[in-house]
Amino acid sequence: MTTPQFIDLDRTRSFAELASLPIPEVSRLLDPQRLSEKNIPAGAGLVYYYGAMPVDDQLAALLQQLADESGCIASYRSLVSGAVMNTGESRMVLHHLTRGTPGTEEESTDTAAKRAFYLEQTDRIREFSRKVHAGEVRGSTGKHFDTVVQIGIGGSDLGPRALCLALNGYAGVHGRGPVMRTAFISNVDPDDAAGVLSTLDLERTLFILVTKSGTTQETLTNYELVMRRMRTSGIAGIDPAAHLCVVTSETSPLAQSREVLQAFFIDDYIGGRFSSCSAVGGLVISLAFGHETFLELLAGSHEADQLAFNEDITHNAALMDALIGVYLRTIAGYPAAAVLPYSQALSRFPAHLQQLDMESNGKRVNRFGEPISYPTGPIIFGEPGTNGQHSFYQLLHQGTDIIPLQFIAFRQSQMEYDCSISGSTSQEKLLANLAAQIVAFAVGRSHSDHNRQFPGNRPSSLILGEQLTPRSLGALLAHYENKVMFQGFLWNINSFDQEGVQLGKVLTEALLSKTSTDALLSCCYDLMKQEGQKNPPREKEV
Repeated sequence: MTTPQFIDLDRTRSFAELASLPIPEVSRLLDPQRLSEKNIPAGAGLVYYYGAMPVDDQLAALLQQLADESGCIASYRSLVSGAVMNTGESRMVLHHLTRGTPGTEEESTDTAAKRAFYLEQTDRIREFSRKVHAGEVRGSTGKHFDTVVQIGIGGSDLGPRALCLALNGYAGVHGRGPVMRTAFISNVDPDDAAGVLSTLDLERTLFILVTKSGTTQETLTNYELVMRRMRTSGIAGIDPAAHLCVVTSETSPLAQSREVLQAFFIDDYIGGRFSSCSAVGGLVISLAFGHETFLELLAGSHEADQLAFNEDITHNAALMDALIGVYLRTIAGYPAAAVLPYSQALSRFPAHLQQLDMESNGKRVNRFGEPISYPTGPIIFGEPGTNGQHSFYQLLHQGTDIIPLQFIAFRQSQMEYDCSISGSTSQEKLLANLAAQIVAFAVGRSHSDHNRQFPGNRPSSLILGEQLTPRSLGALLAHYENKVMFQGFLWNINSFDQEGVQLGKVLTEALLSKTSTDALLSCCYDLMKQEGQKNPPREKEV
């Protein structure tokens, strides 16, 4: 087994060979046999199809060499074994341990202890959600809880919100245990909190405050808004503390608070955008859909994690997806990528992937703090089909930039309500639209009217499953987490810190003491000058 190399991408032999080759034309490669043959199982019934990507046999062989030369699998094994992979903050990266034993025998004493800690939190969530559903834990006025509201931002909101929306239809149709209504408050804009609060029966609402540090400004502000609404509600006997759970670290100011019903813990080894399988996502999912649903999601994630250990890229969907993405971004030079779920239940999944990908791999220095000379993370955007077809697909088909696409789809609808209209069901129409788009993007169309010409050669891939279930959703989540991880290894960047969001926080705190717009702008300018003097630009070493 190769060892982690931690070398810049442009210093590998494989990179130079890849860069010397012309980009294969998808329109020349594509045929029905290739579309069906170029696929890799991705876990829980999901299959990753890459036949409409510009990857011929020669290029695939070089991508395998690149994965080997960069030590991607060795780095993955080191990560789950407890190596310090978050170099910017000198931390381990252990989100995989929240969903099962990793596929390695190299587990350290520290990681074994952490895995036991995460399992303990999952057990505590199971017991607490059981008591809420059974009515053993009730609101302060004696009424059953029927709504759960999560207060958080970033990774404390985007992933859990996307997963809850994705599970709503399945839980309702398949009767997966007690179902509580869910809502989320994230934006510090007071209209966000006010809009949610206006829909609630406070006596029946359980709030979850999620902040790992216990100091997140936006989250604590929304928490105070919620608590103030409860204290001034005029409801006799209501006690805000009996309606509040927290998910935080054991060292945060909230950890020992007596003003909460229950506290659940995470730690610094799980980044917010990778935290959906921890208590950050587990508590709200277990309360909303039953703990078994959360366990199935964990099982699907673990299955995808195990597949990601395969060193053969033709049997490792996450690694193949990562390699092709690096090739398209860094060598082909495509600046963006679209994620297009043909599933309304995944309406917020692209928003989660924006943070997961862009916060992780939007980096300009390598893991040793040295500037790098090649493009890294792409701009990620997306919207469910077929809505997106009537929105931004015009640019995707005929715009001046080529934007690689990734479709997500399921053969069966989630809620199983459908009927035949004009000779086909709605689900059949949905999948027909998807298939047509893949071919149209790849092949294009010639026409005597230049305005009606489609250049084609637009690459795409597809993740296809039978039905969106908790298990397949978990595998989908882990696929993208592992893809982002592998791309960080290939680019030799630290995918696990987010210094790019810190400067704005510092300036915001300083500006809050100002009152007028002119004073705010003047203060901001002075602060930026001070930051620049403290941290002069570094020249790249030659």
